[in-house]
Amino acid sequence: MAQASVIGSGPNGLAAAIVLAQAGLRVEVFEAEEVPGGAARTLPMTLPGFRHDFGAAVLPMAAGSPFFSALPLKSHGLEWVHGDAPLAHPLDDGTAVMLERDLDEAERAFGVDGKAWRSIVEPLAANWKAFAGEILGPVVHLPRHPLLLGRFGMNAVLPATFFCRLHFKSARTRALFSGLAAHSFLSLDEPLSTAVGLVLGGAGNAVGWPVPRGGAQAITDALAGYLGELGGRMQMSRRVGSVSELPEGPVLCDLLPRGLLAIAGDRLSGSYRRVLGRFRLGPGAFKVDYALSEPIPWRAKECGRAMTVHLGGSMEDIARSEWAMAHGLHAERPFVLVTQPSLYDPTRAPEGKHTAWAYCHVPNGSAVDMTERIEAQIERFAPGFRDCVLARHVSTPAWLESRNANLIGGDINGGAMSIRQMLFRPDMRQYATSDPNLYLCSSSTPPGGGVHGMCGYYAARVALRRMRKAAIRD
Repeated sequence: MAQASVIGSGPNGLAAAIVLAQAGLRVEVFEAEEVPGGAARTLPMTLPGFRHDFGAAVLPMAAGSPFFSALPLKSHGLEWVHGDAPLAHPLDDGTAVMLERDLDEAERAFGVDGKAWRSIVEPLAANWKAFAGEILGPVVHLPRHPLLLGRFGMNAVLPATFFCRLHFKSARTRALFSGLAAHSFLSLDEPLSTAVGLVLGGAGNAVGWPVPRGGAQAITDALAGYLGELGGRMQMSRRVGSVSELPEGPVLCDLLPRGLLAIAGDRLSGSYRRVLGRFRLGPGAFKVDYALSEPIPWRAKECGRAMTVHLGGSMEDIARSEWAMAHGLHAERPFVLVTQPSLYDPTRAPEGKHTAWAYCHVPNGSAVDMTERIEAQIERFAPGFRDCVLARHVSTPAWLESRNANLIGGDINGGAMSIRQMLFRPDMRQYATSDPNLYLCSSSTPPGGGVHGMCGYYAARVALRRMRKAAIRD
């Protein structure tokens, strides 16, 4: 039986390991940390009985992943929990714009922009399986659904602020979409900043924005459980210093380019080492986890219907925040993403208590403490929030990197989402490297960041295809 090794047990590493094991290979996963999962871990970060997600929390792309959806993860304990609505976006007038999962309700909620929203999002949501298969893979490929992809692409390439002014009349709709687009970690006046907003909006109407019951660790545990069922093995607290330490056979690396250089530089060609050295990191995240005595006291009560709340106010406010981040600055009123999973998943906190999680975007490697600015934004829309805080845990970009070596400078997307790095990630070879036995399967390959496993899925398929060709030649 052929042997294969995977470095890293994040969702992409585990996805790669599962594909290889399904093909009959003997697979071993090597993980530097004590707990598997990479950014998809759940940890006791504040007080006893409070469970917090280290990184990813609300996982629409995991729920809508073509690969994860095909696996028997439910039989390994994965259960999705939905709020009454995917997303709330409160405004300064005391109301909130809601992203409703049902398209008819969404059309009504967006009022004057309802028909425009439906015409844009319905093709994506109604054909989600086909759409996800097109976008969650190599950017440059022969599309199976060219009309669907072309319609998406015409809007996706636009700057988000231009897209909003082009399609939406209401400042409320523009505000909500700007929050969706800000997940891109791009300034909203940059090309392609619309793309992520469209994908997340489509996912909200297609699969919702759920959380795994018990925390993000549940999806890691389900993937690891299925891998074990296939005969795959995992070594925890096993940091790989060099690929020469590993058994013969293909090695798939759930690592950023810098990580690959560190353990395999001597096996890579000079030109490929230069490619990896030029790979640009993206902005960072500054995150605060909260143990709360009660739910967040939102002025707009409808915010309690959603596990995700975007705080930033108007399109113009959010655009200013993300422009500052993109230009190496720290916004005084940052765009803040809040999750409140314990409203719908009581396993996250002791009875009657709650958890929340908030983060904002900062320049890569930032050492500025954004806690006060984040809490000021929460208080802006939920007066009295600080009175509910029992404990907090601050995750600076440096702390995030110390707990996950892939989060360099707090970059949670595996690299900057520039046009070049969207098309060629990290270069035209994508998953393959200059060494025929080494592969990249991290979020530094297509389709990029997010908990979906598709980077690992495609990298493993490339490795298997090469192995079959080699076997035929031999």
